[in-house]
Amino acid sequence: MTICLDHLIVPSHDKAASAKRLADILGVPWSEHGVGPFCPVYVNDGLTLDFDETSEPFPTQHYCFRVAPDEFDAILARIRAAGIAYRSTPLGPTDMQVNTHHGGTIVYWNEPPGHVWELLTVSYARQPA
Repeated sequence: MTICLDHLIVPSHDKAASAKRLADILGVPWSEHGVGPFCPVYVNDGLTLDFDETSEPFPTQHYCFRVAPDEFDAILARIRAAGIAYRSTPLGPTDMQVNTHHGGTIVYWNEPPGHVWELLTVSYARQPA
């Protein structure tokens, strides 16, 4: 059997708003009700992000989505249309630029606040041999 990541729990301060926002940006379905107390975002046929809600502080997590170039353009257009600030580096200033240093395109944003979201077309972590 191939090992596949099935789901992740994503902490948030408003699970429904956070799940809806990410689903809208990515152009994927979501639900206010999932298994247990979660608001799931159905990223693809094999991965669900289950947003959980807490009033406590939580550590910043980094989530990266690899997409085809046409999907990148569509998602970036939705980020821009929503007025979400983005940047070309994970923790740098909000420069509203797209990073092209790794042979593809990359942007980062923090929406909802608390996590770093990354969108790329070519994995810099999985360079060809």
